[in-house]
Order: sequence, then C-alpha cells, then structure tokens
Amino acid sequence: MYDVVIIGAGVSGSSIARELSRYQVNVCVLEKEEDVCCGTSKANSGIVHAGYDAEPGSLMAKLNVQGNKMMESLSKELDFSFARTGSFVVCTEEENIPKLEALQKRGIKNGVENLQILGKEEALAMEPNLSEDTVAVLYAPTAGIVCPFGLNIAMAENAAVNGVSFFFDTKVETIERMRLAEHPGTSELSENEKAGFQIKTSRGTFEAKYIVNAAGVYADRFHNMVSEKKIKITPRKGEYFLLDKSAGKHVSRTIFALPGKYGKGVLVSQTVHGNLLVGPTATDLDDKEGNYTTADGLAEIREKSGNCVKNIPLRSVITSFAGLRAHEEGHEFLIGELEDVPGFIDCAGIESPGLTSAPAIGKMVAGILKEKMDLKEDPNFQGTRKGILDPSRLSLEEHNELIQKNPAYGNMICRCEMISEGEILDAIHRPLGAKSLDGIKRRTRAGMGRCQSGFCSPRTMEILSRELKVPMEELTKSGGGSKLITGHSKEIYQGEDAE
Repeated sequence: MYDVVIIGAGVSGSSIARELSRYQVNVCVLEKEEDVCCGTSKANSGIVHAGYDAEPGSLMAKLNVQGNKMMESLSKELDFSFARTGSFVVCTEEENIPKLEALQKRGIKNGVENLQILGKEEALAMEPNLSEDTVAVLYAPTAGIVCPFGLNIAMAENAAVNGVSFFFDTKVETIERMRLAEHPGTSELSENEKAGFQIKTSRGTFEAKYIVNAAGVYADRFHNMVSEKKIKITPRKGEYFLLDKSAGKHVSRTIFALPGKYGKGVLVSQTVHGNLLVGPTATDLDDKEGNYTTADGLAEIREKSGNCVKNIPLRSVITSFAGLRAHEEGHEFLIGELEDVPGFIDCAGIESPGLTSAPAIGKMVAGILKEKMDLKEDPNFQGTRKGILDPSRLSLEEHNELIQKNPAYGNMICRCEMISEGEILDAIHRPLGAKSLDGIKRRTRAGMGRCQSGFCSPRTMEILSRELKVPMEELTKSGGGSKLITGHSKEIYQGEDAE
C-alpha cells in the first residue's frame, strides 16, 4: 500500500511528487500516457505570468505570484530553461485605458511588483513591432518564459531520484473507498484516516491511504467518482502557430491583448529556444481528447494576431498545434481535501496560470499532506538535478574535448536543432528516460526544428531501437497505437506477388 497515490504526471502532479519526495513517505504517480508531460502541460504558451489577471484574493492569484517568484531559483536547482523577459498588455483604444489601469490595480493587490503603464512612444521604443494603433501598454517586468517540457520533466526526474515511483500506460478506471483496519500499523489512526482507497487501473490495482487528483481535464471524472459534491471541468482548446527561429526576434517580450471573456486572448511571444509563438484560441469542447487543430482556429489566429503586433512573418510557421486547458466553471483552482471524502485531495481546474503556479501548487499540496500525515523530512533528499548537456553552451575547446571523450557528441542527428547522438543517449538512459520519438523531442528538441523531424526521425528511431532493445516495428511516436512502421517493404511486396 502506498501512503500517497498521485493521479497525473503533468506539471502539477510532478511538482507535488517532487515536493513530497522531501519527506519520508511512500508515493507513486499513475499516468495513463507513456511519459510525463503528455496532456495540458505539453501544449501551452510556456509563459510565466506576472499575476495581474486573476481575481484578487483568489487561490489562482496567490499561487500565480508565488510560483512566479519561485521559478528562477527552481530553474537553477533543476537545470531547465527560464528567462524573465517581461510582458506587455496592449491597449489600442483610448476608451479602454481605464481597463488597463484596472488591470494594474488588480496586479498591485495581488502583489505583482513594478507594474507600469507606458505611453505609445515608450512602448514602441521597447517593442518596435507593436501595432501603430497602440495607445498604452501595461508593462510587467516580472513576467517570463519557460520551457514547459523542461520544467515538467525536471520535477518528475527529481522526484524519481528521490524515491517516487512512476507507472506509465496506467489508466485509472475506478476509485473505491476501503477500510485500513486489516493493514498492519494502522491501529493508531483515526476513523477518518482508516478509510483508504482502492484504485483499479488498466495495469492492476493500487491501494493508497491518500489520493491526489491532478488529472487535468479528467480531474472531474475522478472527483465525481468519490464525492457527492460534483464538479465540471470543460476542455478549453487553444490552437497555436510556432514560427521558425528566424522570426524569433520579432518581439522580445510576451505581447498580450487586453483580456476578454475567454482569457488573455492571442499572444505573441518568444520561446526560450528562440522561436516565435502565436496563439492561442479558446474553444470549449465536450471531447477531453480534442487536441487537434482546425482551419477555423488557425484562421482566427491569423486574423487576431495582428491586432497588437504588426508584420508577423506567418510564412515562417513551421508547425501548428493545439492543447486543452482544464477550465473549471468558477474559473478557480480547486485545491484541497474534500469535505465528504477525507484523504482525497483535489488539484483540479488548473488552467492558465497553472504552469506558472505549479511550483507553488506542489508546495501547497505537499504541505496539506505533511500536516495530515505528520511527515518527517528525508535527510537524504537530493534537491538539485542536472539536465541534458547542451554542447552549444560549451566553448570550442570544451566541445572538442567532449567529443574526444565521447564521440557520440560529434555524431549530429538533428541538423535543424544541432542535436547529437550523445544528447539522445542521455535522454533515453536518464531517470524516466524517453521511450518514443516525442519523448526524445521533448527532452532534446530533436525533431522540433524547421523540418519537423523529416530528416532525423529514422536515425533517432535506430538509436531508440538499439538502446531499448525494441524492434523498430514496435517504436511509437507518442506511445499507445502511434506506431511508426507497419512492416518491411520487401516483405510487403513479396506478399503482394504471392497473391
């Protein structure tokens, strides 16, 4: 029996796992996909929001500002990409300046530091590609950008190193209350604490004293299995364009329009890797797996992206993608133990600014469990982690010395992103290593460049097959049924001839 079972290995679940790994407690994470960072956490804007948008006094506002303040030190501890670039909220009509001022006042109430309203000339001097219709901007210097994959994977790896078990391809099917009286060591527990959980999954049954529900768009399903007080999570789809690095300097900050009914609208931003990101849209769905792009959605981005930023080089788009936000009806994070189900802790409704808030969410949930379980700190906790070596950060002499020691770093696999075999080998063999093409992509960026894996995927597959000792026919793009090869051409043609 586990002390704590976390459902979901996204950025919230992984942050909670990492924080719990500071203590002497038996924790596991159940994830229905083949890797961490496969749901909402993999397809978002990668923005570290300053915190001026959420309603003052809300949990969303509090955790946003806390998470923002934690991000820089966390990036150094766990070695993932983060930059504090700042953001603009652009006002293009004089009559809307009071809305900009209201946003500034809200941010000040939330504890956001150094918020300023700038006039047109000052704003254009800082961002020359702003729309000529700009009349004023809200400048938030504490905003930033982060690699969402890097953040999620770093926290999960660190949790695993500190003893948290991760079970992938493990879909939770049912959750039932159970009694712990027959288990040894439970005689001193209160009546409420004696009620544990039996979790039936696609890969067997797990038992837990506590459950943390960090299941993203599916969090309502698991909440509603055990609680009489129902919640509803609506998948809110956002579609994006990703532009080539040649467009990456079009803006140097994240550029937002004034927020509307469905959130912060279409943004334009650099990424930490030097691309330009444009999006998202906001469309409410019934389909919790509806992360596909549409012609209408992409047309909407083209139309709206020019409202705040001019001359966006949309001919430099290298890919489009969509992600789902877990929108709760009250537009608030639902975090805490259920009143009618002791031991079941929700971490639900984690939409934007969920990525920013993740480090603070992890601390909050771990704090709840620390108090309830009287957890003791683990003296062996290892709080730092080194990411995959990036040879581009080395001097020429250091790079040459690395290749002399390990020739795999001189064998270039992905020419667009200049990713070597050595980096791919590291991605496969490190804690919670990659098992698919997308797993390699999220950890190394091999396949994320201009050709979108058109050239490097066969070579990456060869490495995966060799290192995992898995036939090429069994390799997948992203787990499940996403196999990449159906057979050998020669055998297929011979079969046709035989017919």
